[in-house]
Amino acid sequence: MDSKGPSLYAPAGTSVDMSRSLDEDSLVDGPLISADALHSAIRREFQTLPTPCYASLLSVLHAVYVVLSVCVAVLCVLKLGQEEVCVSILGNVRNDSVIVFGKVCLWVLVLLFTRCVQHHHSQARSRGYLRFYRQMQGLKYLPLTVHSAGNVLLLVVLAAQLSQTVHIYMLLIILGLELLVSVPCLLHYTVKVMQFNRERAAPDVSQEEYSHNFSITSVPTETGFREGSSLEEVVDKQADLIEYLKQHNTLLSKRLLNLTAQH
Repeated sequence: MDSKGPSLYAPAGTSVDMSRSLDEDSLVDGPLISADALHSAIRREFQTLPTPCYASLLSVLHAVYVVLSVCVAVLCVLKLGQEEVCVSILGNVRNDSVIVFGKVCLWVLVLLFTRCVQHHHSQARSRGYLRFYRQMQGLKYLPLTVHSAGNVLLLVVLAAQLSQTVHIYMLLIILGLELLVSVPCLLHYTVKVMQFNRERAAPDVSQEEYSHNFSITSVPTETGFREGSSLEEVVDKQADLIEYLKQHNTLLSKRLLNLTAQH
């Protein structure tokens, strides 16, 4: 009985080996996709952010508004120029009201700019640029914060019922402070985003994988919990990473199918 045991199970082992060899042969005979082709396909996925153009345009509009407000205040409100020209242009509208209405319109533009920036940054976050998204998290909201604070100061000045001269000088001081703080923030944001667009870096996951493959002592990633880190922040980062990996795997599957069909 013991001598017959191996012979009974020998055909089954042979069939398993033959099926494995056939499967391996079918995989080997299939079209091979080079790493360079796949890497080049992934690199083409990078999309630049158009927000630097919007930030530059907003900076120019802000500067133009402040210059026009100073001209209106000096020539029309303080009456140090040609009053007839102001009346012909502004009509029966109060001169300081024109400056306030312009301030409201400028705040609306800043709000739209912030929403647009948030939209494009969220798309960059979904493409795997989590580090860039978090670095720009505070900077992209700073202009809106500055203009909102300026609106609060403007309401305080209007409610104080100061004399016309003091009132207009306080208004110009507020507008000047906004310009000195908001425009440098927009310029700094523009430089950071233009640098990001120029580098055309791979997503964070690809960069970490590259550093792990070619460095002995690699820098630890931020996806795990470590001492001194907030649990809520870690969970948020992991959720972002999982969402990106799902989209990345779907995109890679499409790329593989396209490249396989081409070969």
